[in-house]
Amino acid sequence: MDQDERHREELMILEALMQAMDRRDEVFQVIEDSEDVDEAIRRVGQLLGVGALGSRAVLDLQARRFTRDQRQRSASRAEELRSMLPDGR
Repeated sequence: MDQDERHREELMILEALMQAMDRRDEVFQVIEDSEDVDEAIRRVGQLLGVGALGSRAVLDLQARRFTRDQRQRSASRAEELRSMLPDGR
């Protein structure tokens, strides 16, 4: 995996996490209503329009990461990654 691919993967995860933070009530409800982890991953992915990697990152997200400070850190890192990628995404 080259550097651009690693940056794209990290950006994809950060974007999924930021969406989850912005829609936390919906995400928590989907997780709570899921029968098991596999279903939760699938349903979170459908809710947020992200793949399995992003969904797994959301499920692994610790509650402390939902603070405004952590959200801003994620947004800043995502912007930094976008600036490093040739196509910005």
